Amino acid sequence: MIAFPALVFAQLSPGDLTKAHEHLEGLSNCTKCHVLGEKVTNEKCLDCHTEIQHLIKGDRGYHASEEVEGKDCFACHSEHHGQKFEMVRFDQENFNHELTGFRLAGKHREIKCEDCHKQELIQQGTSQKKDGNTFLGLGTKCLDCHKDYHQQTLDENCLSCHNQDAFVPAAKFEHQKTDFPLKGKHQKVDCEKCHQKEEREGVAFQKFANVEFANCTACHEDVHENKFGQNCVQCHSEESFHEIANRSNFDHRKTGYPLKGKHQKVDCNKCHKQNYTDPIAHNQCKSCHSDYHKGQFTLEEGQADCDECHSVNRFTPSLFSIEKHNQTKFKLAGAHLATPCFMCHKKTEEWEFRKIGSTCVDCHENIHEGHISEKYMPVQQCNSCHNVTNWGKINFDHRNTNFELIGKHAQTACRDCHFKADATGRKQYFAGLSTQCETCHSDVHRGQFNEKEETKCERCHLFDDWKAERFDHDRTQFVLEGAHQKVDCQKCHPPVTDPSGTYIQYEFKKDIKCASCHSSS
Repeated sequence: MIAFPALVFAQLSPGDLTKAHEHLEGLSNCTKCHVLGEKVTNEKCLDCHTEIQHLIKGDRGYHASEEVEGKDCFACHSEHHGQKFEMVRFDQENFNHELTGFRLAGKHREIKCEDCHKQELIQQGTSQKKDGNTFLGLGTKCLDCHKDYHQQTLDENCLSCHNQDAFVPAAKFEHQKTDFPLKGKHQKVDCEKCHQKEEREGVAFQKFANVEFANCTACHEDVHENKFGQNCVQCHSEESFHEIANRSNFDHRKTGYPLKGKHQKVDCNKCHKQNYTDPIAHNQCKSCHSDYHKGQFTLEEGQADCDECHSVNRFTPSLFSIEKHNQTKFKLAGAHLATPCFMCHKKTEEWEFRKIGSTCVDCHENIHEGHISEKYMPVQQCNSCHNVTNWGKINFDHRNTNFELIGKHAQTACRDCHFKADATGRKQYFAGLSTQCETCHSDVHRGQFNEKEETKCERCHLFDDWKAERFDHDRTQFVLEGAHQKVDCQKCHPPVTDPSGTYIQYEFKKDIKCASCHSSS
């Protein structure tokens, strides 16, 4: 009988409660957490932890997240493990704060948990307000944690102007959406010029709301001392104080010279140097503008002048079209159509349009001078070979020379034969270029077929390929007969190597008797 009560107590209380729940110790308090005959229910827990119940019902906070939803409270916060047992345990370093409904962004990602979760920031009404032993009770508005720098003069929604990366500058603020959108010079004015800094109630303060702007004189001194009223914009603009608006409103069409193009932006004083009533000569451009072309296009009085090529909208580009150019002695064609005007007309500091030449060598260097005879390039006319569409495409007919291009030669680039490199650089060869094969090709036979210091490769080879299709062994001093017709050429003509390389031996200085190749044994 003595052991029975101890056994019952062990079944009812498997261990001491934590310090937070020690006031619930004793058999009389069991039903405050437990339902008789059942396990601990979430309803019992939330009857005490009303702040969490309030958050769950409002679908807010970590306990309302998908990670916790549907779980039993005791799955994370178990009891009866002793007074020192930590019921609230989680990995602060790796905790996903988005589950709370407040995503950490910007500077919030860099601060420590305790920088925000501290007692003075816990809102009134949280059960753990006194000891601060909670992560609950923080507000999610900026002003719940931060001081109101604007002292209730602006909206409490700080994120309408600021972001979480930095308080200054106010990255989201757009002055253009206020009642005073910034225009002209106002866009470059320092904010403090209009939004003064001061001290209010011992705290630094900058005034953003309720700044007067109905009239310019709210910020600017009236240098006219109210002689023209307070509506400054009737004469001036926000682009520049010196830009007089009433001048642009003046209808210049009522005069003999309506303003068009660039003339609309010319300062009035540029033309009206004395006053606005004196007559100004304006029939020709030269009345106001100097002759940039120095008389190259001088026309008689009364005739059209600069507007033949230019307009009042801007001086460049020129209105002188390709169609007009093709009415001159030099028609533009091919690559010349894409050549900028200045390439031909501004070779020096000055523009030249008269007597600049019309042949290729007037603009282009004749790199073949002294290398190609007059016969093939009369009066240095490049079009004997080249055209203005594609300079690299050569139209020269090689049959007019004493070396007609046949076979592979017809496919060879001109430069392969006519431009060769030596110790001094790459040189060109046209006039006097030999037609001998050895001029371009090396003699792989080492002079074995030379006759009078000349090798006529065409006796054996064709121009289509290097195969010796013309060679006839029967025309040599050793006619192939019988079994010799089936012998591999290398049997009799082996490769020979000397200090200068390897070549095939075709010429035999010794006799060609049988014993020369065959052993008598």
